[in-house]
Amino acid sequence: MLLADLVTVSEAVSATSARSEKTALLARALSAVPPEEVRVAVSYLSGRPTQPRLNTGYATVFAVDSEPSANPTLELSEVDDRLEELASVSGPGSKARRQELLTGLFSRATIEEQAFLRGLILRNLRQGALEGVMADAVAAAIGTTPERVRRAAMLEGDLRDVAVRALVVGEDALASSSLTVFTAVQPMLAKTSESASSAVTSLGEAVVERKLDGLRLQVHRHGEEVKVFTRNLRDITGEVPGVVGVALSLSGSSFILDGEGLMIDEEGSPLSFQDSMSRAQSGPGPLTAFYFDILSLNGRDLIDHPLRERRAALEALVPEQARVTAVITDDPDEAERFFESAVADGFEGVVVKDPSQPYEAGRRGSGWLKVKPTHTLDLLVLAAEWGSGRRRGWLSNLHLGALGADGGHVMLGKTFKGLTDEMLEWQTRAFLAAEDHRDGHVVYLKPSFVYEIAFDGVQRSSRYPGGVALRFARVKGHRDDKSPDEVDTLSTVRSFLR
Repeated sequence: MLLADLVTVSEAVSATSARSEKTALLARALSAVPPEEVRVAVSYLSGRPTQPRLNTGYATVFAVDSEPSANPTLELSEVDDRLEELASVSGPGSKARRQELLTGLFSRATIEEQAFLRGLILRNLRQGALEGVMADAVAAAIGTTPERVRRAAMLEGDLRDVAVRALVVGEDALASSSLTVFTAVQPMLAKTSESASSAVTSLGEAVVERKLDGLRLQVHRHGEEVKVFTRNLRDITGEVPGVVGVALSLSGSSFILDGEGLMIDEEGSPLSFQDSMSRAQSGPGPLTAFYFDILSLNGRDLIDHPLRERRAALEALVPEQARVTAVITDDPDEAERFFESAVADGFEGVVVKDPSQPYEAGRRGSGWLKVKPTHTLDLLVLAAEWGSGRRRGWLSNLHLGALGADGGHVMLGKTFKGLTDEMLEWQTRAFLAAEDHRDGHVVYLKPSFVYEIAFDGVQRSSRYPGGVALRFARVKGHRDDKSPDEVDTLSTVRSFLR
């Protein structure tokens, strides 16, 4: 199958905001994909390469300056082979080799294919076809319910493998999916709620847990063997011997646990997500696991059981000091007090959970509601990047800066989140009128625009000159009442570091 056929579908999906239309477009496309290329097609139309990591960044991709091909000739399998080769490059001369591989690939791509490949490699296609929509499309293509496809993907941890069997064999292939120890399951996720009190009001009696800002862990044990997986289903067993040791000390002979790995300081307070991540990546260390759910115990699947039953099983297996602290309440005021206490103790917030909810792996279910304190800063827009997909033709991704000690502005990171279509239209016109200069797809601005930016936290970063970056930054609005010299300082930003 030609890459160009997939690009045409991607552009059509990007051009519509209707989920039903996206699903229909994808379903028709999947029905035409040759069996041997289904996995690649599903992966690409979901916005990601088949390779877990390509070790190729923004600068390398945009440094490629190949004249586009006049005619589409690239096959899907060819592209996947080149990206596989790209992923395997390492050692001395790797930068030049990556550049060579990308130049060769882009020289055979049309201008539309080049844009698609950039978005694919950098995982920012923004076509609005994430796994939830893709699961609906696979279901539509084989004539079954989305729930059957989602459940199979949940149990196997990878929609692409499920899609291959479903599209090649048919609906009956979904029946073979089951919960299996040592096969990582996509984790259940939480939606956002404005406050703990409103979350309890909406759910009634609820489990209110501390929200740990750590490394999501899924711990599998069978007999004397243990495996530990991250949120993205990466096997990190060899990196967390302490977690393995604790799992082996538990009385159950077979189980799957869901929790978070944290670094704890001498006083028992949690360290930052960044510290926990770096510890997990740098080798053996004191990463401590705290569990809040259990999916299987001694051969008994629990994912379809309500949370109250899963909690009872968890409490019978895992000692209190290894469980996430929680209260069960129907009192909004008590929930709010618990939230405030959790934040004061250094935790990220709380998760409010419906006790009757089954474990909806891979989904952001309404039965789990996360509550976090929101911080805001007033920052200067230093530059903006031309958008892609449905944002093509608009200046979208914003470069944000704080006021440095010398009176200049220091970049903290980027965001494209929180921008409405009306805001995109307005700021494109306004930014172009205030343009200072350009560098490729980036338009640099004269100091003019102050935006209020919401964010969840600050972390250390060697990528930006200020040494810090915002976590989950999003636009709240334009502060036309503030001048560039009134934005928040770098010192203020750094004060949010734990």
